[in-house]
Amino acid sequence: MKVALGSDHGGLDLKEAVISALKELNLEYEDLGTYDRNSCDYPDFAQKVAEAVLSGNCQQGVLICGTGIGMSMAANKIPGIRAALANEIFSATMARAHNDANILCIGARVVGPGVAQEVVKAYFTTTFEGGRHARRVEKINALD
Repeated sequence: MKVALGSDHGGLDLKEAVISALKELNLEYEDLGTYDRNSCDYPDFAQKVAEAVLSGNCQQGVLICGTGIGMSMAANKIPGIRAALANEIFSATMARAHNDANILCIGARVVGPGVAQEVVKAYFTTTFEGGRHARRVEKINALD
């Protein structure tokens, strides 16, 4: 699996912790920016990551901004994206198991590096359960 990774300036430091967790899980990743602390606009990176996922170049994405809220809102404007804000393990697990999320959003000003790594591990080690959840995901997709 290849993961598209993006952050704004507020999420840059936490992105390093996320990269560490992805490496621990032996997941390939593509860092789509930002690469410095200059102020930038999170929707630009949400779009880049979403497009990488939708193109099939990457199978999943992770987006990081100050709260994770802006990234999730921007990514979810793009048809076919199911971006889930998860700043703790239970939400990350359910985002995959029940909602078949294809982008994980995390808030760098909400969680520290240790929690973020555990959230990433929970998200990427959980699989979609299908069944009754598949019907619900199809209804979400129909809203696009």
